Amino acid sequence: MIQLKEEIIAYSKTIGIDKIGFASASTFEELKGRLIAQQELGYQSGFEEPDIEKRTNPELLLPKARSIIAIALAYPSKMQNPPKSTKQERRGIFCRASWGRDYHAVLRDRLEKLEQFILEKVPEATVKSMVDTGELSDRAVAERAGIGWSGKNCAIITPEFGSYVYLGEMVTNLPFPPDTPIEDRCRTCNKCIDVCPTGALVGPGQLNSQRCIAFLTQTKGFLAEEFRVKLGNRLYGCDTCQTVCPENKGKDFHFHAEMEPDPELAKPLLKPLLHMSNREFKEKFGHVSGSWRGKKPIQRNAIIALAHYKDSTAVLDLVRLLKEDVRPVIRGTAAWALGKIGEKSAVEDLEIAYDREQDEEVRAEIEKGLQMLKVESP
Repeated sequence: MIQLKEEIIAYSKTIGIDKIGFASASTFEELKGRLIAQQELGYQSGFEEPDIEKRTNPELLLPKARSIIAIALAYPSKMQNPPKSTKQERRGIFCRASWGRDYHAVLRDRLEKLEQFILEKVPEATVKSMVDTGELSDRAVAERAGIGWSGKNCAIITPEFGSYVYLGEMVTNLPFPPDTPIEDRCRTCNKCIDVCPTGALVGPGQLNSQRCIAFLTQTKGFLAEEFRVKLGNRLYGCDTCQTVCPENKGKDFHFHAEMEPDPELAKPLLKPLLHMSNREFKEKFGHVSGSWRGKKPIQRNAIIALAHYKDSTAVLDLVRLLKEDVRPVIRGTAAWALGKIGEKSAVEDLEIAYDREQDEEVRAEIEKGLQMLKVESP
């Protein structure tokens, strides 16, 4: 298996895999304990595989599993010619992991090629690949396989590429010699914990997903007010705990054409997002990972971003949403944003909307908007 391992490593470099590692398929006992604690504390996002046994025991996913092959692909951290946000044309931002083509498709392509290579060499081999949405923890596999260490920000940090890497893995019944895990280099650094906007990083390597902005941008309901004021102009995801990491300083790799961002999509104008149809949204953003929850969370976040900027040029757009949009979350968030922006011309529209509104949550948001306007009025 040593020779086959070397052949796989060599082949991986020819198909655009930036780092590859091999690990045993034994149960992830330490992870199991952490996941149980996360569940008991209510820190999970709800997007994960709910069965902890499946997340920690590879043999439940592939009978007679002996090894796991972990892969990493580096993605860009800097955008070429990023568009400027102006007072007349404010822009939002998608996190770096949503730049370029959806990474799930990119990594699946690499894993499928790797599968074919292995099955040609060993036809009786069995394999099962997954990316992000699979049962196993990508980070736990990558850590065991020596791809990188698990940082205090819960990201895998590689010596070569920092934490700007996409991860995927393949479980197989082939008994490859395992690689050695990398030593943790975070040491006494706590920058990611100290700057987390919502205190979601409750400790080294422990994340309360319910407070994480990256998670909150993907939810579909009303955002709690304490999180709205922290959102800034983020439309999807959050990079704060990565951008402050000393291990990411100077790390910016442009190895894969499909990962290069379209600046107009990665930093889109906010106002055009508000009235986009489902079809327009899919045509424009459907190929990026940040579109997976549909347009509603992105539109809600765009409204909050306009409030963050106190963009008075968006008042008419927000009033239109308040009057016409069929979705309570959008109407209510627009009402709150009108109050935050502080244009007194919106008072009458809010009062009319309040009298007409049937949804109690929306009425509460309209009341907030009116209160802000009246408090800020001379």
